[in-house]
Amino acid sequence: MTELLSIGILPLALTLIAFFLGQKLQQKLKSPLLNPILIAMVLVLLFLTATGGSVKDYQAGMGTLSWLLTPATVCLAVPMYEQFQLLKKNLPAIAAGVAAGAVSCLVMVLLCGIVFGFEPELTVSLMPKSITTAIGVSLSEMMGGMTGITTASIVFTGIFANIMGPAFCRLFRITDPIAQGVAFGTGGHVIGTAKANELGPLTGAVSSLSLVVAGLLTAVVLP
Repeated sequence: MTELLSIGILPLALTLIAFFLGQKLQQKLKSPLLNPILIAMVLVLLFLTATGGSVKDYQAGMGTLSWLLTPATVCLAVPMYEQFQLLKKNLPAIAAGVAAGAVSCLVMVLLCGIVFGFEPELTVSLMPKSITTAIGVSLSEMMGGMTGITTASIVFTGIFANIMGPAFCRLFRITDPIAQGVAFGTGGHVIGTAKANELGPLTGAVSSLSLVVAGLLTAVVLP
């Protein structure tokens, strides 16, 4: 199995099949808790555990798909372009919301690290949890964090925002698409933005802009 995982086509096929099954399960059961990304992660881990496969070999075989993460993030500029006039009109409010959200995320992680006595390395690893992986992992590595923990925290945060975001919007009566977009993009990065796009084109565009600004702001403030 180790030799097979080093072949790019098997990890790619395994990932796509797991995600496809996750999508079908969510469509059939109609539950927000059955997130396709979360289901795919569980299925891949179960497969590797059952076959004795190496996570390191799996990651090596997924190098090509992982490389597409950055250009895929750049493609989020398309909905931003389509909603450019509305974004321009509401730019001050969006910028204020993103700044408040990004700084709050950093401060909360720092406070939790102090209260619970985290090692500095762990605190640094968790601080980029609300920005896209392409930026967060680079920041964590630059500051001496553990990139594995950073990646896991980013994925978990995005899935949580994707699953629970609509419920929180209903709970706190956040109905404005711009406010929803700022929340999803700032708190849930790309995975949260995927849910924002489901709520509406304007929500998705604001979320796309928010995740970019939040990532850049975090890259400036965190060091």
